[in-house]
Amino acid sequence: SPSDARGSPQQSPSVLESKNSLDLMDILGNLSYDVTSYDDGNGTFLDYGAAPCHNEYCPLFQRVAPTFLAVACTAATLGTGALLVALAKRPHAWDWPQSRALVAQLAAGMGLFAALLPPVAVGIGQGWRLGTGLCSLTHLLWHWSLFAQGLLVASGSCSTAWCRWDARSRRLAVAVWAGALLLATPAALTSSTVASPVTSCVRRSVAVLSPAYLLHLSFCLCLFLLLPAGLLVATLAVPRLRAGWQPGLGASWLFFGLWLPYGMGLGVDFLLRARLLPPGCGTFERFDYALGLGEGLGVLHCCLGPTAMLAARRRHC
Repeated sequence: SPSDARGSPQQSPSVLESKNSLDLMDILGNLSYDVTSYDDGNGTFLDYGAAPCHNEYCPLFQRVAPTFLAVACTAATLGTGALLVALAKRPHAWDWPQSRALVAQLAAGMGLFAALLPPVAVGIGQGWRLGTGLCSLTHLLWHWSLFAQGLLVASGSCSTAWCRWDARSRRLAVAVWAGALLLATPAALTSSTVASPVTSCVRRSVAVLSPAYLLHLSFCLCLFLLLPAGLLVATLAVPRLRAGWQPGLGASWLFFGLWLPYGMGLGVDFLLRARLLPPGCGTFERFDYALGLGEGLGVLHCCLGPTAMLAARRRHC
């Protein structure tokens, strides 16, 4: 990302796609903005209006992200392991909305998510050396786990289908995981590797207005913003759902709470890149940090989720 920029008042700012951006699926979301550039013979400078713009997100991200992901993976492994032990030792202590069938699948989703953190951390710190195919597969599995967890939480919030593991709940499980995989497919289509300045696995290797990215963005906004908003309205409006609100349900909703800021950041990022919002120097310098922190907060769901569900079960018992 750029560390220095000079501008002229005659030229208006314009946001371009950056092949150097690491995009925090590199993985905490480095969506740095490059702007109109020119070469004065001594180096390339970025024209972003009259004021010089400085964005130091990329170096900070590359220093901090691997350690953060390693710590998150360790905590997630311990928490998910404790959750699975609790499920196995006291199978009858789980009841709707925190039923055993639902919690076991949520644990599987969080475990899949956590298992992807080590290769991603190594890829950020040392460059992605696993190839384009595994880059796309990593993004596919990453989003598959997220969509599956979101759909599981949503179905557990408004249905008693998970109260027992029978033919009905098995069909629902197949539908949830198959649907989540389908929804995650555009993420694989929009990811690839770039070789400059070092090989990295980026989430968006296509234009922001490409059909594949628009589809991926739409699915993410539906999962992180529209789905929890719709469930909240339904819970407040339907007496049966409102009466069924329990600590276990609130614990599973932690998933939506942690990913909500990132979903909002994705929407703003699209508006900026599509030039539907006027970019400014302050936006250029600060928005990467906001989006990276949003996704970093979302990553914490894999280590905070098991702890919250265990605490809710003990309180309920």
